[in-house]
Amino acid sequence: MGGSLGLARALALLVPAVALAAAFGSQYLGGLVPCEMCWWQRYAHMAALVLALLAFAVRDRTFVLLAALAIAVSGAIGFYHAGVELHYFKGFTQCTAPAAAGGSTEDFLKAIMSGSMVRCDDIQWSFLGISMAGWNAILSLGSALVILWLSLRRPRTA
Repeated sequence: MGGSLGLARALALLVPAVALAAAFGSQYLGGLVPCEMCWWQRYAHMAALVLALLAFAVRDRTFVLLAALAIAVSGAIGFYHAGVELHYFKGFTQCTAPAAAGGSTEDFLKAIMSGSMVRCDDIQWSFLGISMAGWNAILSLGSALVILWLSLRRPRTA
């Protein structure tokens, strides 16, 4: 299982490992606090990492494909999150939802205290005008496509 499938397996392990290292590094070394949607992206990469490790242990193409799918899911969440940050999409989580009208002051304070302290529709960091969620979308979706292409490619016959 060398060649392109071996490369696909290596990328399926490397991509989520690097993405998670960047995410946790930005949190613990850079001081960025992840919002709820940031965690969703991390969960998909964590699943991809486990699936990629299984692909190495079992040596089955299925786990490589599942890892690529999990990486693509993280990228899709990142795409949606970047759209929420840019106000193209309306967020549907507590970290983007405006406070409900009506109710008592006590109800309002309870809602604030039980919600996320970091808003999903605020950009905490960007590079070249692209937020961290946007970079995750670009790199994860692109990597997932490359992994799928490599893992489904037929070996060359001499």
